[in-house]
Amino acid sequence: MAGTRKLGKPTDQRLAMLKTQTTDLLLNGKLVTTEARAKEVKAIVDSVIALAVKEHKNYEEVEVKVVKAKLDDKGRKVTEKVTSKNGKEYLKVVKEEKMEKRQKDMPSRLNARRKLMKKVNKVEGVDLMDKLFNELAPKYEGRVGGYTRILKMEPRRGDNSAQAILMLV
Repeated sequence: MAGTRKLGKPTDQRLAMLKTQTTDLLLNGKLVTTEARAKEVKAIVDSVIALAVKEHKNYEEVEVKVVKAKLDDKGRKVTEKVTSKNGKEYLKVVKEEKMEKRQKDMPSRLNARRKLMKKVNKVEGVDLMDKLFNELAPKYEGRVGGYTRILKMEPRRGDNSAQAILMLV
């Protein structure tokens, strides 16, 4: 007997669907789907959050020298006129160096980040790994499992399939 539900789809489609639903649940905190899909996604999301909780404090602060273009008060790059060796003038962007503190992942956290990236999709404009490690993991830090909840709904009107709401606790 297989370890997971087939959900009436070929393997590649099923895995893509579960990955998408996992991403949607982590982004929005709530998902309406069929009961069987909700049970599959619940297992994946619980493992993702458990790994994030385990590794969210496993980093070190390091100072890094950062070279950036200098910006004026309107947010545009500052330029200066420079003469080349052959006598031609051109505009050169003025650079400034700063020391910034950044988080450097320890090897186990880096490995956890890579494992999590396999289970969720990339989202335009949102850093999902940052949300997992900096928002969700501290929220669930004292909790041992049970990060999601399934609430059953009335059957869907078209095909009478059992519906459920899957939400983060």
